[in-house]
Amino acid sequence: MTDRLKISLAQLNPIVGHVEGNIARARDARAAAARDGADLIVFTELYVSGYPPEDLVLKPAFQKAAREVLDAFAADTSDGGPAVLIGVPLSEGGLLYNSVALLDGGKVAEIRHKQMLPNYGVFDEMRVFASGPDPKPIMFRGVSLGVPVCEDIWHEHVVAGLAAQGAELLIVPNGSPFEATKHGARMSHVRARVGETGLPLIYVNQVGGQDELVFDGASFVVNADVTVPLNMPAFADAQVTTHWTRNDGGWTCAVGDRSPDPDGLEAIYMACVLGLRDYVTKNRFPGVVLGLSGGIDSAICAAMAADALGPDKVRCVMLPSKYTSQESLDDAQECAKLIGTRLDTVSIGDSVEAIETALAPLFEGQKPDITEENIQSRARGLLLMALSNKFGDMVVTTGNKSEMSVGYATLYGDMNGGFNPIKDLYKMQVFALCEWRNQHFPAGARGPEGRVIPQRIISKPPSAELREDQKDEDSLPPYPVLDDILEGLIEHERSADELVARGHDPAVVKRIEHLLYIAEYKRRQSAPGVKIGLKNFGRDRRYPITNGFRDAR
Repeated sequence: MTDRLKISLAQLNPIVGHVEGNIARARDARAAAARDGADLIVFTELYVSGYPPEDLVLKPAFQKAAREVLDAFAADTSDGGPAVLIGVPLSEGGLLYNSVALLDGGKVAEIRHKQMLPNYGVFDEMRVFASGPDPKPIMFRGVSLGVPVCEDIWHEHVVAGLAAQGAELLIVPNGSPFEATKHGARMSHVRARVGETGLPLIYVNQVGGQDELVFDGASFVVNADVTVPLNMPAFADAQVTTHWTRNDGGWTCAVGDRSPDPDGLEAIYMACVLGLRDYVTKNRFPGVVLGLSGGIDSAICAAMAADALGPDKVRCVMLPSKYTSQESLDDAQECAKLIGTRLDTVSIGDSVEAIETALAPLFEGQKPDITEENIQSRARGLLLMALSNKFGDMVVTTGNKSEMSVGYATLYGDMNGGFNPIKDLYKMQVFALCEWRNQHFPAGARGPEGRVIPQRIISKPPSAELREDQKDEDSLPPYPVLDDILEGLIEHERSADELVARGHDPAVVKRIEHLLYIAEYKRRQSAPGVKIGLKNFGRDRRYPITNGFRDAR
């Protein structure tokens, strides 16, 4: 029995499916833990496979590969160095589990299975995993460790059961994705479990982007007196060795670094940047290309891309038409200069004229309408995709959630692209983030310090510039009104009556609800983008395309 433990926490960024690469990084982390004299190193939920592996984990060949690298890593622990607690998918008795393995003494010494499988929001673990039995503590060097996995600690009975069986210390591997208000909820649940059991708790969370999800890390420790002696950085790889002592009151973690927890606009911006960076780099794109229109959405996307990848890996293209104002040309040029990116100009005039000429016999007698506007957008999309095909850069899509909600976007036009960092941001959030980025330099950003978005881009009325004197508010309510209605309909599932009670015009609510529903087919064909709010389009909100229901009548 020991009265002292050194436990290393590995907050790393795995790549889903890349089991060999993930274990290679784990070996490096274990070597660093050994240099610190650690007894144990803890990795995150399903670290070996990466989280979430989705249906990939059902593939027998993948399960076999994960088990093989796990056994090889277990053999490493015969060297007398730190033991390893690591998340891995494991098959047992014909069932597949979300598991945690203790590797010690050259073998897989213990295995525990996650019991409470989340099946809501972005989670559908019940689809691929079996629920484990009531977990039992793991005896490690004379210390009884309770190892609930992620969702398990959101359920009081799991942790209470471990405490009743004599657990002295709780170690929780997590794959908990970012939401704008989630860190406080995590801390609240952890403190509740600590308060109920009187046991200290280690919370180790994954970091990095995986398709639409971003994992913010921000791992922490809570002592039995519910104080927080250690906070790890958010949105960054990190490893720290914690120092524990046992006395009459149980185990206590010594005070360590307390990295500040970014919140509000800072956290949202950093999530967008990390999500874009990892999508580009993990999918091996050399860089990105985007249309820089002189408007606010493309400006914030260009700034995020530069902060994610560096300005040298961002190519901006101004694609003017006869409706593009000189103001927009100037604003795009200034924005690219402030960010430090390349800016090319390719007129769409000849392309649009050629398409309109080809269609003229078929359109004879028809008045110009939204068709001609969409031709311009699709010409821009074609040119951006051509640059992507030729040079390999990924096209960044730049539509915000307000516009995507009501279909104010063109399929095969401005919706073209591989990833959209602002897909889950309403228009007013975009305005606020532009102001925030001009005044702050995010941690880990690879773009320039100082102002990156011209003030005129922020202050001028938004316009798609697809016809003379066009403004967004010609077709949509003012964005503060639109966003409040949309947030009510999407994030909170509010009824039409509730929205009217908030002061909104019944006719406007009815129209926006209708536009939201009929644009579902567009969103099904849109690029993935970072999840920020309670319900992003895709993983969270799965509405039918064919839908005859209307609440507002």
